[in-house]
Amino acid sequence: MTNKAVQLISTNRDKREKLREKGQFWTPPWVADAMVSYVLDDTKLIFDPAVGRGAFLEALRRITNKKISFYGTDIDQDVLRDTIFSDNNCSVEKRDFIKDPPKKLFKSIIANPPYIRHHRIDSTTKLFLKKLTANITGFTLDGRTGYHIFFLLQALNHLEENGKLAFIMPADTCEGTFAKKLWNWISKKYAIECVITFDGSATPFPSVDTNPLIFLIKKAEPLENLIWVRVNELHPDDLTLFVKSSFQTRHYKTISVTQREIQEALETGFSRPQQNGNGFKYHLSDFAKVMRGIATGSNEFFFLTNDQVKKLKIPEKYFKVAVGRTKDVSDDILKTNDVKQLEGKQRPTFLLSIDDKKETLPKALVAYLKVGEEIGLPDKALIQQRKPWFKMEKREIPPILFAYLGRRNSRFILNQAGALPLTGFLCVYPIHKDEIFVHNLWKVLNHPDTIKNLFLVGKSYGSGAIKVEPRNLERLGIPEEVVIKYKLVHPLYRQTTQLNLFVNEKKNKYKIKKSTRTKL
Repeated sequence: MTNKAVQLISTNRDKREKLREKGQFWTPPWVADAMVSYVLDDTKLIFDPAVGRGAFLEALRRITNKKISFYGTDIDQDVLRDTIFSDNNCSVEKRDFIKDPPKKLFKSIIANPPYIRHHRIDSTTKLFLKKLTANITGFTLDGRTGYHIFFLLQALNHLEENGKLAFIMPADTCEGTFAKKLWNWISKKYAIECVITFDGSATPFPSVDTNPLIFLIKKAEPLENLIWVRVNELHPDDLTLFVKSSFQTRHYKTISVTQREIQEALETGFSRPQQNGNGFKYHLSDFAKVMRGIATGSNEFFFLTNDQVKKLKIPEKYFKVAVGRTKDVSDDILKTNDVKQLEGKQRPTFLLSIDDKKETLPKALVAYLKVGEEIGLPDKALIQQRKPWFKMEKREIPPILFAYLGRRNSRFILNQAGALPLTGFLCVYPIHKDEIFVHNLWKVLNHPDTIKNLFLVGKSYGSGAIKVEPRNLERLGIPEEVVIKYKLVHPLYRQTTQLNLFVNEKKNKYKIKKSTRTKL
């Protein structure tokens, strides 16, 4: 078995950036074999719109002796020169599948599409993608949608009746802000036959912070149920044998197989296990609200070090204490001294936060904002939504921070430094602000029996990393015995409120007339 398709991800920052610009992460052989096995059924041609180094062509040669033709496209001329494509039954061409797709439909489509995040897509291309989506689906998707999503839509649009599609993509495909709308549409137009997920120890891309899923979809009558697979251990054969068996649920040592209702899987997120019957009485939403951290639009400009602030001579009143990277918070308590140590290490801790109009600002700050205008900051996607462009997002200081993407067990951080978090963190706002409640909630959230439930609401990545979106974090199940142990439902925190509710016809808001706290 050849390992030509295995990709070693460089640790060099510049080389990794080039990979991210092109979205190129090669598919390992054991995954490619399983995917090809799905689309082999009754086909004479397999089409790969992002052919790369030919991982699926190699898989086709490995697992079948049938004379099946292979057609591939790619925008990277360098990869198309590979000798693997010099085969009588193989045809590849330099072609942009999104902007200039083949003028035909296909029985079998397979791909590991380029994973390019939205902030790397230029505005002209974004406009094209918006129109493309509207033409295919009748609606548009959120501007933060990654390029791989549009590859999926274009591929589905080029699938023959009863044709099959196998795509491997990151978990944000079914968990991003666009996901619910997208998958509701797909589930009503196509048969989602199987979704394959991977344990962190069995990820196909161990050197990359991504949580991949394989989607096996047929252009046929929609289904009410799907097969959900979890790959628990690396194994060269089990996954392929399962797919070849037409999803027979016999015993496999390294994979677990579950039948799930489509609607339940849509609500839960395809990347997470079925949560029906987990029976949590309490969730984080019972005790706190969650918001994402501040998105500056340009950390290099708005998030500065102590030395930069002094050099620019901008008064400190225009800055707020902030933390940006989870690496900058090594403990589960963030103290004022920790921020001072970051300053000493020349880490940025000063967030430019302006309320005033430009005309009233000091000369040093006006000059700095002019630099921002000269380098084109007002035209950046996120920043151009702000009026004026330099006005920063507002957040109350959160008593508890959550490491949005982290590898350590202690993900909830007691914010004793009063720092504002950037998007590397989520803001956790307890429903009661007294010190005892906040401290007890922090203890509850860092309890091992709570932490282990994160995988039910988050996206697991390689190397033990996990990522949780704000609304999903609010759904975090908290064991009742832990809640009781730390007295989160103690009578001190139960409010007896006399509500005189009336509807304000203009604002449609409810008014709380009187509120009292029950005494012990």
